[in-house]
Amino acid sequence: MSGDRPPRAAKRSPSARRGADARRRATRASGTRPAPAPEGSLRAGQLGALSDALNAVLPLAEPADSALHQFFRRHPKMGQRDRAFVAEGVFAVLRRLRSLSALAQDAAPRRLAIAAALREMGLSLREVEPALSAEERNWATELRGRKPVLSEAEKAELPDWLWERLGAAYAPEERDQLARAWLTPAPLDLRVNPMKTRRQDAQAALALAGIEALPTPYSPLGLRIAGRPALQQLAQFKSGEIEVQDDGSQLLGFLVSPRRTDMVVDFCAGAGGKTLLLGALMRSQGRVYAFDVSPARLAKLKPRLARSGLSNVQPVLIQNERDTHVKRLAGKIDRVLVDAPCSGLGTLRRNPDLKWRQRAEGIGELAAKQARILASAATLLKPGGRLVYATCSVLPEENEAIIDAFLRAHPQFVLASAAAELARAHIPLDTGELLKLYPHRHGCDGFFAAILERQ
Repeated sequence: MSGDRPPRAAKRSPSARRGADARRRATRASGTRPAPAPEGSLRAGQLGALSDALNAVLPLAEPADSALHQFFRRHPKMGQRDRAFVAEGVFAVLRRLRSLSALAQDAAPRRLAIAAALREMGLSLREVEPALSAEERNWATELRGRKPVLSEAEKAELPDWLWERLGAAYAPEERDQLARAWLTPAPLDLRVNPMKTRRQDAQAALALAGIEALPTPYSPLGLRIAGRPALQQLAQFKSGEIEVQDDGSQLLGFLVSPRRTDMVVDFCAGAGGKTLLLGALMRSQGRVYAFDVSPARLAKLKPRLARSGLSNVQPVLIQNERDTHVKRLAGKIDRVLVDAPCSGLGTLRRNPDLKWRQRAEGIGELAAKQARILASAATLLKPGGRLVYATCSVLPEENEAIIDAFLRAHPQFVLASAAAELARAHIPLDTGELLKLYPHRHGCDGFFAAILERQ
């Protein structure tokens, strides 16, 4: 952009700025770098593509990122700017589906696309009109003056069941603040690999690449960057000096606090972000077993492990929590991390589709699974060992209730203080014995963690 022309964003409305933030988040699904909003009038093809994408995503049969990725694969000739527009629109609709549906008086993808373009993406009626039929122009004109009466759950852009669950768990003001925080895009956090660089050196290297990075509020290895740059093209990413990981997620490794000679199990390792942190904290000594039931997730760990420079991590595919690998290691492990499968509701800033895909009855099923996994993982520990149970949920059914039931059934375990452990790591955060993180309080994803020690 030329120096004598002010950035377009400087003239945009608050709705437009929200749209720009949404686009930066959403374009990760398309594999493209962020692009400015379309200049001038909206083209019929763009609105049609957004409507088609919503038609593909809104059945909510799979994660929105995956559905959108497949949509773009089916439309390989779509340009970068159009992909950015479509991605922004899809995630704008997912964030505010209830109020947009009420405004449009319809959940049809075409009408949702028009409503999102006008209300969430900063486009004026004049800019949208060229893409509309005569009937749609009349409808869009009426849309501008429409103010639907919304319930409290609709205002919060949450399903009724979740609004009620939050009301039972939190004070009204806390619930309102949490719901508002979920409507804003999450920042992009990085974790520095201490095996390969220091945080200040990584920060300086990113600056040379034109990327502004500041230390995250809590993790001593975290950096928070502006915008959504193409990280995979950076030399620092390719060399394993940096990885993408939320600030709150990084704290779990410091709660586990593995020693260099320990045997450690990451019981639900997934793609291995926390596994790699544990291995690095151990300076590539000892042994870290990365357990998971998904071959696809463990496959994603392999290139990350190769970049990391670690030699103490061993991926292990298990069939379930009662797998023979678990039985063989029973009573032999020093540290266990159980980042349990959960509702993921703490990540709604990143994954707004989860609030529509999750169901009330599913929480009970998850809680039963979490209890089984925790009980099985606990058998791995030797006396004096430590287990950290964690979720990215904010619901007590998946968090405190699981820990309380476990401690009643396992008197050989005691609850240790998360605040004390973070203080030992010189991390300035005290949420009490249990780690409880919230986007509106801490600026990171919602997380829960408890330290359980075997006597």
